[in-house]
Parts: sequence; C-alpha cells; structure tokens
Amino acid sequence: MAVTSTSNKGSAKSFISRLKKDFPEFTFEPGKQDHWSPKANMITYKSGAALKEVQYGVLHELAHAKLGHYNYHNDFELLKLEGLAWELAAKIGQKYGLKISNDHIQDCLDTYRDWLHARSQCPTCGVNVLQKDPYHYHCFNCHTEWKVASGRFVRSYRLRLKP
Repeated sequence: MAVTSTSNKGSAKSFISRLKKDFPEFTFEPGKQDHWSPKANMITYKSGAALKEVQYGVLHELAHAKLGHYNYHNDFELLKLEGLAWELAAKIGQKYGLKISNDHIQDCLDTYRDWLHARSQCPTCGVNVLQKDPYHYHCFNCHTEWKVASGRFVRSYRLRLKP
C-alpha cells in the first residue's frame, strides 16, 4: 500500500504510525538524525525532513534493527552492514509501496566509502591502507601510524602517533 498525501508532515506521521503498528517491538521517535539504538531498542528518524527522506531513513534504521546490527569492529564491516541494511530496507519498503532506487542506495553507500577513504589515507604519504585495529592505521609505505575517531559523523581527523 502506497502512502500518499499532500502534507509531508501528515504523510510522515501516518507512515510512522503504520510502522509502529507493524513493528511493535521497536520504539520510533523523531530526532535530529536517523539512528538505530540497540540499547534503547529505538529507531530515531529525522523530524521535519521531506517525506521520502523520512521513509527511506526510517526503513534503513529499521533494517539495522531487524538484522541485529549492534556494533562493528572495522571499516569494511561497517560498509558491509550498511549494504545489508539498505538491501533489507528496499525489501521492507516494497510492502509499503515504496521503491528505494539502487542509485539512492549507492549514493548513501558512497558517503561511507568517502569517509572510509579519508580515514585510511596516510597523513604523511597519501597511500590508502587497511586498519590495524578499530582506531589505528599503519602505513606499509612510510610506516606512519595514526589514530582516528570512531564516529561516522565526525570529521576524519588523523592524529599521527610518534614512533
């Protein structure tokens, strides 16, 4: 069943109401950004956003919840979890008459790819390398080591570590 209305606010509200009914095991709350909190068993969606942005975002976070995504240990695992969540979000969306295009999914995944690329680039020589552990990288080219922040919405700071 497609959700349609001339009022984005009303449409988003009715869409969220339907999700609350269909997925009573989760709490859905408006917030500043889309987010799945396993600890609170809560899905936060961007309040005041355009209808499609709310729908796609909440479905993506719902997919993380349904897939049991609680944390990740490295950059590649994060990217894999994001891809799996978008795949399930697209399937769930079909039940609501929504088609999440592959272009939209790839655009969203590109934000992660760009973030991962920036984190993994050696601040000394510019070579991209694999993580040493969740917060550290080691350049195989010039042997620089650096530390990064864990948050995805944090600027990709690369703090060089002294040998």
